[in-house]
Order: sequence, then structure tokens, then C-alpha cells
Amino acid sequence: MDVDPSSERNDSDEPTLRIAAICAAYGNDRHRMLDILRDVQEGFRWVSPRSLETVAACTGLSRVQVEGVASFYSFLSLTPKGRITIRLCDDIVDRFAGLAAVAAAFEAELGIRMGETSADGSFSLDYTPCIGMCDQAPAAMINDVVVTRLTPERAASIGSALRAGRLPLEIAVPGHAGLSPAERAAAMVENNIRHAGPVLLGPVPSDAGLRQALELTPTAIIDAIEASGLRGCGGAGFSTGRKWRAAASEPAERRFVFCNADEGEPGTFKDRVLLTERADLMIEGMTIAARAVGAREGLIYLRGEYAYLRDHLEAVLESRRAGGRLGRRIHGIEGFDFDVRLQLGAGAYVCGEEGALISSCEGLPGEPKTRPPYPVNRGYLGFPTLVNNVETFCHAARILGRGADWFRAMGTDRSHGTKLFSVSGDCLNPGVYELAYGLTLAELLTLVGGEDAAAVQVGGPSGTMVDRANFHRRLSFDDLATGGAIIVFSARRNILEIVDYYMSFFVHESCGYCTPCRVGNVFLHKAIGKFRAGLANPEDIDYLRDLSQTIIETSRCGLGMTSPNPILTTLQNFPLVYSALVKSSPDRVRASFDVQSAIEGARRIARRRSTIFDEDYT
Repeated sequence: MDVDPSSERNDSDEPTLRIAAICAAYGNDRHRMLDILRDVQEGFRWVSPRSLETVAACTGLSRVQVEGVASFYSFLSLTPKGRITIRLCDDIVDRFAGLAAVAAAFEAELGIRMGETSADGSFSLDYTPCIGMCDQAPAAMINDVVVTRLTPERAASIGSALRAGRLPLEIAVPGHAGLSPAERAAAMVENNIRHAGPVLLGPVPSDAGLRQALELTPTAIIDAIEASGLRGCGGAGFSTGRKWRAAASEPAERRFVFCNADEGEPGTFKDRVLLTERADLMIEGMTIAARAVGAREGLIYLRGEYAYLRDHLEAVLESRRAGGRLGRRIHGIEGFDFDVRLQLGAGAYVCGEEGALISSCEGLPGEPKTRPPYPVNRGYLGFPTLVNNVETFCHAARILGRGADWFRAMGTDRSHGTKLFSVSGDCLNPGVYELAYGLTLAELLTLVGGEDAAAVQVGGPSGTMVDRANFHRRLSFDDLATGGAIIVFSARRNILEIVDYYMSFFVHESCGYCTPCRVGNVFLHKAIGKFRAGLANPEDIDYLRDLSQTIIETSRCGLGMTSPNPILTTLQNFPLVYSALVKSSPDRVRASFDVQSAIEGARRIARRRSTIFDEDYT
């Protein structure tokens, strides 16, 4: 008699079958590894050894290869996490806004410490780097739901509600069931648009740029972008028109257009606002770029911290497909086919670098690629890939709609158009400001209510820490270039505490591929610790400069090339902070370690003090 195989299945087979089904949903495609592992994490609360083996078997990879991806991203875990995972944003702005008290309130309410998971598997409590909510800190992610402006009282209330069985979305957005995805996102996180400029945040006609692009040849579209003077808005400032031209001129059977929506630089959140307010404009810009370079396939790489925007973006994509503005025969034009897929990240700062982003999309650890070749020559799957960020694509759409001369007339001779500034920290009006390039830092501080600032971090940790004597400097590619982050610090803040945090951030976020970045940043971080402890010698200042230069010159990607900037720019602009803490040794012997700290562990074990090293021993 025939036996139904399912009747002989052991219950332990069910997870394997579910994981196999997840892989099958993505065609068992190893390039969709990040999607597969995200679904496994969500479904099982961790990526178990069995999961690794099953995914490897389904995708034709080794377990080691799969584990290499799973271990790279901070939102994936090789150990069980809670059904509800609370990730508190551990940015310097959040710390100064009262993060410690908020964390203590969650710990008390949930009965676990930071970094722990409850015994019943209900809750995990962790820290995570900047989640793009610096204008409304302290903030946290509860699974994929964001909560902002936390206080100890609100944290306790949220913890209590979660223990009572309420869902995170119910807590963050009461009445969410009756809202559209866009309305839910707007209700969850404030956009804080403080100044709407004429290009991106003011009135924007629908698809004006795309309609104009349909009247032009691909070469004419690129000519218009280049004539406008548009430069990449992520911070590097490379000519957008030249980049598009390079991608279009590379011989290839396939080309791709990628939107980098992985703004992980601490203090940056302007793309978050554009994704909420101007998603249509961004996709319009991508579609124009696709026509210009001859691409049929596009991808939006959305940082995992912005997962709350996923449904909203999917709804916008579907609306454009339904309206003939995306997909096959766009606007009825035969042969103009272009569609976009959403790819969610999983917590890796380095994936904001375009090579690392492409690696992540290929199902690999998000490690930067060696250059040359550049992505416009050989990028995703070996094909030419145009990568621009959210703001750049939005600008491109507006330039096609209004003309290159209109855009070029704004700003300065070498920095054209407007820029979105993400302002946070010690100021009265944190939020997003759209302003023309060329204003001074002092003028911006007046607008945001930060006239009493003692220091301003321009461009995030990888940028420049500016002192009061240099507030006359201008925000432009000619002077103070920035991807958008402006963090204001008052005189009551400790500069070296800020530097210490930023260096710990770079240590944590290094992909670990190259030794200068992986090891050098650790040494820099330790050296800053010596200064903070009052153990540094004058020679340590030279050590900081020399090691920083070595890391910059020998690192593989932009992370290592800019990671020493918190130290170098504060050494330049705040030299007294360092010199006030150094101590000259009369015997010219350089202090290498703190004796008191070194023997502290022995003190605790022996439960007594030292007769040699404790001067007040009795």
C-alpha cells in the first residue's frame, strides 16, 4: 500500500521545509541571499545552524559562504533573539538627549539588561548605531517599527504595553489600520521640514521631468544633467552627468540603475524625508537615468533602519506601474521598459559605499570592491551599474523638468543648486533645511537656533569638526563639503567624548577586509582613551597624526580613508583640547599603560588593595 510521505515527516522537518520554501520564493537565487536570510531571521528569530545548512543546499553554496553573509549584518543573528527586539539608537546625539535613562527604564520594565534576551524568548534589548532619527532623539526600533522622542516614562509605558501583548505598530501609530502606508509612515516619524526650498521640498509637478526626457535623446538627457552642474549629493560630489555618460558608453548587454537609500552616516536623515515626501520624484529620476544610460532594471537599496518605509515605497512603485510610468512600455513608448525592485539592507554602515552596496545586492557580505573597474564599467553581476543617492535622482528629475540653466543659477560657481541639510544636536529647531549652496555655517546656525554653538560636525563623523573661529566658512564643495549632516554641539559638550564615540563607531562598522582600517582604527580609539584618561604624552599627538595618515593612504575604501577625520579635524581646530591633557614625563619615558587600571581586576579578585601601587594603603 502506498504511504503519503507527509505522514512520515517528523515535526523537526517543518523548519527545514519552511526555510526551503523561503529560498524557493526567491528562486533559490544566491544573489537574493540577503532577502532569504532576512526572512529566515524574521520567521525564526535567528539564523540557526540548520538554517545555514538548508539555505546553502537550496542555493548551491557552502555553509561557510552562507554563514559569512549572516555574520556580516548586525540585524541578522546566529543566536536566538526575542520575538520583539528593541534596538535603542546609540548615537552621540541620542546619548546627549538622555539615552542612558531611557535604556535604564526599558531594562527595569522588561527585566533584562542591554544586550540580553529574556529567558522566555519574548524580548531582546540591544544598542544599534544611528537609525536616522537624530532630529527626534532618543529613538529606537521595535522590530521594524520606529519610536522617537523617548523619555524614561514613555519607555516604561512602551515596555509595559509590549508585555501586555500589544503590537509595536499599535503602540507607535494608534489607529494605524485605517491609514495608508504613507500616512502610517508620516504618523510614526516626523519629517521636520523646517525650510522648503525651490527644488525638492517646495511644490513639485508630477512627472514633468520624465515627460521632457521622452522628447530628448539619451545623449541630450545626459547633456542637460552635465550642463546643470549637478554633483553627487552623497558627499563626494562627483559630476553626475559624467557618471551617467560613463555608464551609457560602456558596451554591455545589460545595465542597471541603483538608488542608494542607505544613508547610514550618523547625523544624516534628509533622504528619509525625501523617501517619505518625494518617493515619486526619486523613482522618476531613476527612470530618466534608465532612459539616458539604456538600463531596463533598477533597484532601491533601502537601509534596514528604514524598513518602516517599505510598504510605502512598494505602494508608490505599484502605483507607477499601474499608471504606465514604470514597467513595460513606459508612457506607451515601445522599447522603453524599466522596472525597479526594492532591496532591504540589514544594518551595515559600509553598504552606503557603492561597491559594498553592490556586493550586498549580489548576496555577498557588504564588502567594498577593488577599484578599478568602477561600477559604471563593471558593477552588479559584472554589468555597468549607475549608483546615485536619493537626493541626486530627485534633483535630476527636477532639472529635466525646469531646465539646466534654472538649476545652475542657484548656489555658487562650483556648487550649483540646493542642498538638503540634516540639522540636529544642541539647537532650537532640528530638522531638514533645503538651502542653496554657499551660505556660511554661521548663517545656518542662525536659522536653526544654534548661535551659541561651540562646535559643529559638518558631514557626519567622516566630515569636519568646525570651531567657532571658522563659522564663517561656506557650505559648498569649494569649502565645507557635506552629504548633509550638520550636528551642533554646545560648550557643555566634551569634544574628546564625541571623538571617542565616533572612533568606536568606525571600529564597529569597519568591514574588516583591510588591515589599516580593521586594526588602525582600534589603535586610534585606544589612543583617544589615553588622552581622556590623562595618560598621554606630547609624542602621542604625533602618533595620532602619523597613524591617521597611514590609515588614509592605505585603506581600501572610503570608510578607512575618512575614519581618522574626527581626530585630524579636532587636532587642527581644537588643539588646546589635546595639549591640555598631555603630560610630559621628566624621565622622558613614554607611558604605555595605566598601572591602576591594569591591577584593578586583581584588586577585585583578591578583595584587597595593593601595598605597592595604592599610595593611601593603610
